[in-house]
Amino acid sequence: MKRILTGAAIVVLAAAIGGGAFLLNSPLWQIYLPTGTGLTAKQTCSMVFLSGLEPGRARAMYTDPLLGDFGPMVQVEIDADSRTVTASVLGILGRQTAAYREGLGCTLVHGNGMFDPALGLPARPADTMLLDTAHRGTHFDTSALEAAIDAAFSDDGRNTLGVAVFHQGRLVAERYADGVNAETPLHGWSMTKSLAATMAGVLVQRGLLDIHAQGLVPALAEAGRPEVTVDQLLRMTGGLAGYEINDGTDPNSQMLFTQSDMARFAATREQIAAPGERWDYQSGNTVLAGSALETLLGDTPADEVQTIRDWLFDPLGMNTAILEADENGTLQWSSYMYASARDWGRLGQLYLNGGRAPDGTQIIPEDWVDYVRQPTPGSDNIYGSGFWMYPAGLPEGTFIMNGFQGQVTFIIPAEDLVVVRLGATNFQNDGAISFANDVVAARR
Repeated sequence: MKRILTGAAIVVLAAAIGGGAFLLNSPLWQIYLPTGTGLTAKQTCSMVFLSGLEPGRARAMYTDPLLGDFGPMVQVEIDADSRTVTASVLGILGRQTAAYREGLGCTLVHGNGMFDPALGLPARPADTMLLDTAHRGTHFDTSALEAAIDAAFSDDGRNTLGVAVFHQGRLVAERYADGVNAETPLHGWSMTKSLAATMAGVLVQRGLLDIHAQGLVPALAEAGRPEVTVDQLLRMTGGLAGYEINDGTDPNSQMLFTQSDMARFAATREQIAAPGERWDYQSGNTVLAGSALETLLGDTPADEVQTIRDWLFDPLGMNTAILEADENGTLQWSSYMYASARDWGRLGQLYLNGGRAPDGTQIIPEDWVDYVRQPTPGSDNIYGSGFWMYPAGLPEGTFIMNGFQGQVTFIIPAEDLVVVRLGATNFQNDGAISFANDVVAARR
């Protein structure tokens, strides 16, 4: 995601304020301003009420760098009692509000009447996993491992917030920035797409889903495009225009920060190719794929998340994971899962365990790892189904969950390693690949 507004846009804003008709019909009002305030309201809400970060710090790391010169003009009002955050310019322009619900995180509320503030889910048990220092001492050069973590937290603006390292399913290292701990849910951004692919595997394992069947996506069926399959959407070959550059002007920015019904928005984009013919990375594909999964999970966002807990999160011990929804109630499968570094690692560990939970229960098909890392034609062999493949010096067979602002979970079968790096990195190298390489090098 790039800077949402430039200095030039601010000049236009100043001129537009003096001419109401121009303002209401300009791209500035229609696109830039609402995506900027929507980003700020939604992210501040999630960072404050879900992740527990101090508001000023949350904005300084996660949103203001993206807004550029526009950032100081965006005002934020936080209501701790109602657990809402409102962002606007001058208190009135582009005004957007995000509301928090326990167990469901934050949602931008545009006022279409679909948002139910009473929905929620109970708190989860505490994470009781312990570091396995004996295992670490046997299988790692401890000094080298510590040096790798030190380098990951170097004070150079990359804002690393948490790292975790699993070997053979054991937690062997972790570290967190001030204000963050082992149970802090942090934003995974597009690592959420890996959750969508995994949950599709859960439903396949349970005999509830055929990812190659047509007619399963409600919004696409309504739009007259029932031929698009869940597999094609997870692989980014749905054939619909999304134009994802995340600069505040593109359809993906509009979908995330201005739309009440993200699935309908994605389904009504222009068709640019026949399904399966063209690889085109865009979050709308995964939102649509997830909306098909939801038809098998429950009637409300709370019901659906509870099913995800029962069938995936709980068996893996993922007690911090939160999947947020849009105002219409569709879970935001492309971008809005929050979880601790440990829980992102647990999701990756599922793939090293042959799709089995720690107690041996088969959660996803044993061969699902082959499915998600099978390169999608047209992607230059870098994208499978919700997962990326680019070893960058790492052992052959490494595949990753990857998200904006430096969220990465490396799954390294050759070393039986899962390496997690979370942070808020903007416009510079996040150091994640170097960190993963250093961890591999620390193996005895």
